[in-house]
Amino acid sequence: MRYIQEDLVMKRMNKRLNSNKLWKIIFIIATSFALVSLGMLLYRILSQGLGFLDMNFITNFASRIPENAGIKAALVGSLWLMSVVAPVSIILGVSTALYLEEYAKQNKLNDFIRINISNLAGVPSIVFGLLGLTIFVRLFGFEKSILAAGLTMSLLILPVIIVAAQEAIRAVPNEQREASYGMGATKWQTIVRVVLPAAIPGILTGSILALSRAIGETAPLVVIGIPVILQFLPTGYLDTFTALPMQIFDWAKRPQEAFQYVASAGIIVLMIFLLTMNSIAIFIRNKFQKRY
Repeated sequence: MRYIQEDLVMKRMNKRLNSNKLWKIIFIIATSFALVSLGMLLYRILSQGLGFLDMNFITNFASRIPENAGIKAALVGSLWLMSVVAPVSIILGVSTALYLEEYAKQNKLNDFIRINISNLAGVPSIVFGLLGLTIFVRLFGFEKSILAAGLTMSLLILPVIIVAAQEAIRAVPNEQREASYGMGATKWQTIVRVVLPAAIPGILTGSILALSRAIGETAPLVVIGIPVILQFLPTGYLDTFTALPMQIFDWAKRPQEAFQYVASAGIIVLMIFLLTMNSIAIFIRNKFQKRY
């Protein structure tokens, strides 16, 4: 009696191997397409923008003359904006995730809250702009200030940070919590000294992605009426300001060809800003990954 039909096994094996080869080729084509598209985009931006990128571009204010146009007000405004967005969104997001994972009971109400937080991560950014316009600009009277824009951007990225933090906290093994309780630690001590340090790499990964989205978003700023050209720097959180995406958006829509090159130079500055911020977060994340 034959327990193994070699012909049938070989036939199925060949089918599986061919299927693996097909999917491997599809994945390589998809990856290559993404890399080529990214390479073309970078080449176009660098070839157009490097000629305008010098110290005068960094230290000048916006101008109607492309050769005199600078990004000083937008760059400083983006720094002010991120000084609101980063602490507000990370503190609120991680605190909410800790409550939902460590303190909240498993019931229908909390399940409803969790599902809606996940759904909010997919809501278009212009909807958050309308929400910020209604609450922070008109109801609280913050006008077109850094505080109003920062709180609106925080609302935009808050669901992403909450979901990422929840996943990171959930991934911490229960054995570590039980060992901490066994040593006599309280719940709060266990969270601060065991759960949070182990979850920080995952939390930072989600925060990096969320802050990257916030720094490049234009739609919410357009909706709440942030100006595109300013000839002064903000001195407080209630001052009017402009930001890098707004400035680039204004240059890119102008009919003069020279402003397209100035917009490319602005995109290079925005990318350097973004990469610097991400590098700091990745350094902190790797440091905690080695420790825990």
